[in-house]
Amino acid sequence: MNIKFYKYQGAGNDFILVDNRSNTIDHSDPALIARLCDRRFGIGGDGMMFLQDKPGYDFEMVYYNADGQPSSMCGNGGRCIVAFAKFLRIIDDETNFLAVDGPHYAKISASGDWVSLQMIDVNEIARDGEAYVLNTGSPHYIAMASGLKNKDVYHDGYAIRNNDTYKAKGINVNFVEPEGNGYFVRTFERGVEDETYACGTGVTAVALAMAAKNHQTGKINTPIKVLGGDLNIRFETDGTHYDHIFLEGPAKLVFEGEVEI
Repeated sequence: MNIKFYKYQGAGNDFILVDNRSNTIDHSDPALIARLCDRRFGIGGDGMMFLQDKPGYDFEMVYYNADGQPSSMCGNGGRCIVAFAKFLRIIDDETNFLAVDGPHYAKISASGDWVSLQMIDVNEIARDGEAYVLNTGSPHYIAMASGLKNKDVYHDGYAIRNNDTYKAKGINVNFVEPEGNGYFVRTFERGVEDETYACGTGVTAVALAMAAKNHQTGKINTPIKVLGGDLNIRFETDGTHYDHIFLEGPAKLVFEGEVEI
């Protein structure tokens, strides 16, 4: 059986997308997903998504990590599937869709390649020593770093992700360094088990953690640079509750094709 696929990237975070509104594709085989996400023997991607019909919503986002396992929320994946929905003419410039962590609202530019995605509210930011730990749809560990450009993110991120506290369920590890009026961020992602060029829920977590660290309140806008480009996070906070959180950035079609499964 051949299936049509589309390859999208959001700030270098790349994904395989499939229109499965007809519900003809069984995506319950982790080995198949992992093979398609393999960069040498498959299409290649940080994850794979299926766009499906869902009553009461414009569509449903079903996401798998590159290891073939069902994933928690992927922010850049969410932005890419919104661009994909516009490409398929399911939506125009706004959408309400369902993801694994609940409903999401998003707005997309007229050109179709800049997406503002509303993330879930956050009511708790915990500490692990000097680090911050919070969930923005996926769990994240936030640690300050210096000389981040030359840091061995794979080695250090792997060690934290697999320590006694986080090994069982896993955690995404983000290293942060101030840069200009924002931050530079590098992320080791669970499920990919490697550094990625960007992580949407990760940079969102970083923006909130830095606001907590700096005792900021009100309406906050935080530009963040990642290996794959530039993202922006805007939100509101009273110092305890974080809401109206939007992850903003590019989402672009790279290529399309067919693959046998």
